[in-house]
Amino acid sequence: MNRRVRALWAASRPSQLLLIAAVYALGVAVARGMEATVAPAETAVGLLVLLPVAVSVHYANEYADHETDRLTDRTPVSGGSGALEATGLPREFLLRAGAVALAAGVGAAAAGWLAGPLSPVALALLVGIAVLGWQYSVGPLSLSRRGLGELDNSLLGGLVLPLYGAAVVASPDTAVALAVLPFALVVFCNLLATQWPDRRADAAVGKDTLAVRLSAAGIRRLYLLVALLAAVSLLLLAGGAVPTTVALASLSAAPLLLWGAATFPGRPFPTVAAMVVLAVAQTAAWLWVG
Repeated sequence: MNRRVRALWAASRPSQLLLIAAVYALGVAVARGMEATVAPAETAVGLLVLLPVAVSVHYANEYADHETDRLTDRTPVSGGSGALEATGLPREFLLRAGAVALAAGVGAAAAGWLAGPLSPVALALLVGIAVLGWQYSVGPLSLSRRGLGELDNSLLGGLVLPLYGAAVVASPDTAVALAVLPFALVVFCNLLATQWPDRRADAAVGKDTLAVRLSAAGIRRLYLLVALLAAVSLLLLAGGAVPTTVALASLSAAPLLLWGAATFPGRPFPTVAAMVVLAVAQTAAWLWVG
């Protein structure tokens, strides 16, 4: 296989694209559970224009984090894809590819808006996804280097992405945002867990993440606080913005999150698994109540 093709495929992070599709589906399911009518064609269009934007964000991240990824020990959930090292291509190759993917995604979304399948709100949220995703990695904000990357990414992946999914099929309101709040908080815990293994490499290249800024005890306290907030928010929202069935289904992720809390900072697997299980369980439950 051509090395450029190999680099583009690996740096797109296919497993993360599957997770993005799952969180998009969560947003669609929430809207359906709130009595929206889901049109398969519109739902497919929403996903098809989202994926190039997501790929562009991954390329920008691989470009910006090349030095960190070269120094750190790679895991399935941290340390980048290794695409540039494996192929010997310059990192600017992925920046250019990211710009092309971004233009393709936003251009297709604009066409979808003009043609009718995408609402103005969905288009605006997709643009927000692009801005938050790119500014996590690159200038002028480079939020991941200012201790704000975890907040940025949790807002992007835990709130704006499911809101976009809901906006593709309905007009999202505060109820949708409240419904995904517990998930967004677990996404934040996931980011703390996945940033920790890269902390030494990040510090060496001047990437000022929370894992770099905080001590092991400090980041553990933050993790426990946010995990507690996720549990409390789910309890408070149960029977309201979050139907009881969805709240009960969410408990399937509790053992994994407790495992993550007991072992953090350490291996990120339990927290990553908790986030994935929560997304899948909530999606299934929302579809059930809808």
